[in-house]
Amino acid sequence: MPKFNLTKRRGKAKIKIADKRKAAMNKIIDSFSEDMDIKMKVIQELIPLGLSELCKELQQEVTQLAGKRFERGYENTRWGQQPGSAYLMDQKFPIMVPRVRNKAAKGEVQLQSYQKVQSPFADDGKTFQKLLHGISMHKYHESSTLAAEAMGISASNLSKRFKHKSAEKLKELQERPLAEYDIIAMFMDAKRYEDDGLIVAMGITMAGNKVVLGIEHIHSENALAIEQWIQNMISRGLKYDQGILVIIDGSKGIAKAIKNCFGPYAIVQRCQWHKRENVVSYLNDDQKALCRIRMKTAYGKTTYKEAKAELERLHKELVPVNEGAANSLLEGLEETLTLHRLGLSSEISKSLNTTNCIESLMSQLGSYTDKVDRWHNSNQILRWNAAACMDIEPRLYKIKGHNYLKVLRLKIQQMIKSKHPDAIKNFESEIPDVSEAVLV
Repeated sequence: MPKFNLTKRRGKAKIKIADKRKAAMNKIIDSFSEDMDIKMKVIQELIPLGLSELCKELQQEVTQLAGKRFERGYENTRWGQQPGSAYLMDQKFPIMVPRVRNKAAKGEVQLQSYQKVQSPFADDGKTFQKLLHGISMHKYHESSTLAAEAMGISASNLSKRFKHKSAEKLKELQERPLAEYDIIAMFMDAKRYEDDGLIVAMGITMAGNKVVLGIEHIHSENALAIEQWIQNMISRGLKYDQGILVIIDGSKGIAKAIKNCFGPYAIVQRCQWHKRENVVSYLNDDQKALCRIRMKTAYGKTTYKEAKAELERLHKELVPVNEGAANSLLEGLEETLTLHRLGLSSEISKSLNTTNCIESLMSQLGSYTDKVDRWHNSNQILRWNAAACMDIEPRLYKIKGHNYLKVLRLKIQQMIKSKHPDAIKNFESEIPDVSEAVLV
């Protein structure tokens, strides 16, 4: 039986790993010495050693521009020093900055290394994230300072930096093109901030991804104001002429604006949960539980005929009990059964028969904005919510049943064709039989 020298084998393995580590370190050192941006970023990481390294870097640049001290023959000359400051990561530190003057131009020469540390790395992103996620501006110095000498992180200074960064997020959200998204469904809902309101639109792409299409500060769900907001999204490239399902909570202003802006290409699905809560609000506590069960059972039916028959039976039973509840049930009943009329599977209906998707987004927005004690103006509301939406959006999951969205588009187009035959001329291709559709 052959003998194996385990110690020797392990030794060789250790040598190989050591060689790899040495090669990787040499690569880092080479890139550090060649790339000015990488070099300055590494310096910023070395707090507080970064301060002394930065001063050395400034002196080296002065030597390159004006030569060594008392050395002649250079176009530039040393010109003393003056107090300055530099950012190391997201914090500002005081330093003495050497000056260089060009003799021919009779003007000061800016030091490249000094200019690169005049703003935080990552475009102030780390400070912005800390403030957005809840660190108090007044306590930021206590909780975030890495060195006692740090300056420039007072509440007022942080507020200015946060305003600047959140304004960029708002501009990005309000102006980003929407033509690249193939939207099949859209949720609309409003959120209250004291006496003001914020309306949010979230789209569902054909791949099932959730995209925040836009936000707007609107005092009430007024149809005219919402129309202008929707038209703005259309001007940014929002596609709807292939058919779109719009899920709303029942607001008449939103419904009117959808009809005026999208015309025959939009099909409205009213939230079944909001309808159920509207009906039971008329009833006493004993009646509420039974009514909820009956309506949940009715909406759980797989076909339109069965669901409507069950709801009509409930309406007849509610008339002698509470006529207000009975009338509330009939109001907008057909729009709550849109997905049943489309004949979609229960898998996709669970995601699109209520406004739960956008309610979840609104709940997450609250975790960012509820910490604000006082809203000063409209821009503040928009900036905070835009920043929160842009931070939340990458973490949103695909909707359940997204593999059935191809069938949804075909069903929507068939419904549009049956009601508005002239609208089909804008469809990309002839509408196939849904039974021939292949789920991807």
